[in-house]
Amino acid sequence: MFGKKKQTNMELEIIEQKKIIPYILLKYINPQNGDIKIDLPQNIRKIVLVASGSSYHGARFAVDLLEKFSGIESRAIYSSEFLLKNVIPHDENTLYIFITQSGETSDTVKSVEKVKKQTTLKTLCITNNEHSTIWNLCDYKVACYAGTERGIAATKSFTSQMLCLILISLKLVENVHGIEATKYYKESLVHLPIIIEKALARRVEIKKLADILSKESNIIIAADGISYSLAKEAALKIKETSYKNISAAILGEFMHGHVAVLNNKSTLIYITVDKISERSVSNINKIKSDYNPKLVTIGPICPDIKYDYNICIECENEIQQMFANVLICQQLALEIALKLKRNVDNPKGLSKVVKDENP
Repeated sequence: MFGKKKQTNMELEIIEQKKIIPYILLKYINPQNGDIKIDLPQNIRKIVLVASGSSYHGARFAVDLLEKFSGIESRAIYSSEFLLKNVIPHDENTLYIFITQSGETSDTVKSVEKVKKQTTLKTLCITNNEHSTIWNLCDYKVACYAGTERGIAATKSFTSQMLCLILISLKLVENVHGIEATKYYKESLVHLPIIIEKALARRVEIKKLADILSKESNIIIAADGISYSLAKEAALKIKETSYKNISAAILGEFMHGHVAVLNNKSTLIYITVDKISERSVSNINKIKSDYNPKLVTIGPICPDIKYDYNICIECENEIQQMFANVLICQQLALEIALKLKRNVDNPKGLSKVVKDENP
């Protein structure tokens, strides 16, 4: 898929996602009746997600997802910020969800301990290590089955966490409305491996765009709603593999002063999983008119926007589109780094906790 040269861990783990996703679905969805096999506490009224790095971006994605699907009030907090709080959320029937690939992320583990010490609330972890500290600390546990991830940049662990969060969101709906209420989305999840294959097949386009972006010094990745979590994740992936100073922004907020950075020669990347709203179209067109940055869109094409480059994979719904966009951004980060001759598996100054626990 990525040519004859020796493949990096990052490349291999991007490709591996097409096998991991169906494995997770097989583990958690009952083939007989379609029931989601995840144990959750009853009568949840509020959810607080605590995580760091890419896992936080998964948590941020889950906030919009949980509120849309289940109607349960949700919020995401960085682990490091959570530890600094004098008062933590302690409302009755609140579920705390902690996300960490290794299960040993120091500030996330300490956050669990803080909740255990200060409250009697239920805790749930999503981790790639079933023998980890956080697994043993939490009341409820969800394994993300990504297998050993050696690449510094989270790729397969990120999409695995995303899928687990989707399944948790759907399970909350099932607990109230029954199995049939989630049938449409569960059926669309089965098609995710096809979506991933389509994304991997767009390598030539992605490489061309990476060639352009590797030469840019000022890049902003903007989004709205649920796509903002992906904008943050895409920016992080490019930063940690290419060392480029790239920022992520909610488009509407970006218009309040931050937009001035576009007075420098810039590229604006806009990511979306849905039809772009009229307000966002207006903001993007104003940016193009006022500053004329190179404009890239990832996601559904909008005929009202004069973009310079678009990559889109047609999908059934926003969940499939999210995975498609994630795979595009992961490959984009990889190709930019390779163009700049970076060592994507050993970025300077970065390290990773790796546990050989799952197959």
